[in-house]
Order: sequence, then structure tokens, then C-alpha cells
Amino acid sequence: MNQVADNIAAVVQDGQAHIARHVRIKLALTPWEREACRRLRREVFCAEQGIFQDDDADAIDAVAMPIAALLEADDGSREVVGTVRIHASEAGVWHGSRLAVAQHARRIGSVGSGLIKLAVGTAHAHGCHTFLAQVQSQNVPLFRRLHWDSLSEIEVHGRAHHLMQADLGFYPPISDGEVGFVLERGRS
Repeated sequence: MNQVADNIAAVVQDGQAHIARHVRIKLALTPWEREACRRLRREVFCAEQGIFQDDDADAIDAVAMPIAALLEADDGSREVVGTVRIHASEAGVWHGSRLAVAQHARRIGSVGSGLIKLAVGTAHAHGCHTFLAQVQSQNVPLFRRLHWDSLSEIEVHGRAHHLMQADLGFYPPISDGEVGFVLERGRS
């Protein structure tokens, strides 16, 4: 997608076009944002990909920080179109998981990479020295472009994945995740 004045993008959902002013990537702090992130995860990992039966919830949800990509439309409406969660497994070691982007938002561009940027940057601001993720194999090229290294090939929930590590030198600490940032059009 080219750069578009004022970050305008047309998104078709339920047969109607919505004009998106921008997509904001931020920590999901409100109950509405958190529930919308969970709903999107169920849509992607249960309904679309069939990885889980009815729900993808697990024990990590109790300690994880969810991050949301919010499509903010011309009419003032907001919709969570992407999510990821992060958590520390031990001092300095952080993990990202359950990265999901709504089907109708995948053509906007930069949603997934924006979520990754805030995830790693937020962890970095919280003392992270190692950031890991189990990445589905089809998404490995995106992560490599974003300065991640594949440590090994693994199987998770019956699917091919790579255990990957972010190059923290590419991700400066982000300490204002509650505000986040607005995606720039045409960047990944």
C-alpha cells in the first residue's frame, strides 16, 4: 500500500467500507480492549486456523501484558484488529505469543510488525535481555526482516514453528506503551 495522506485506508468488513484514519498500537488496558483481544485470538486461532477447539486461553494469560492494534475509523469507532501478548518467564527473559491480525486488516500493512515493535520495546523497557517467540513457519520471513534469528525448528500444537530471538539492538525501549504509537502507512 502506498503512503496515503492522513493515514487513510479503506477496510471492508461485513460488506461495508470503513475509512480508517489510523491504526494505534498500544497496551490493552481497558476491559473492552482486553476482551476484544481475546475475541480476536479465538477468531484467528480457533475458527480460522483450527489450532484450538473453542478457546486458546492458558495460564500465561494470567500474567501476560496484552497489546492491541486499534483501527480508529472516521466515524469515531474503534476496533481491535491485531493483538499479541508478552510476559517474563524469569528475570530478563521475555516471550511474545498469540500474535494475531484480523483477516480484513491484513491488507492494511504494518499491523503485525507494529505489534512486534511494541512487544519487544516494552519488554526491553522492563529489563529484558532476551526476547523469544515461537513463530509459525510461514511467518518466519517477516520476523527475519524485523531482525529476529531462528534458534531452532520446533513443533507446537501440531504445527511447524521456529523458536526465534529478537535482536534487542534493533528495538529501543518503549516506556509509554499505554499511549503507544500510530502506524505510518506503507512501512513494515
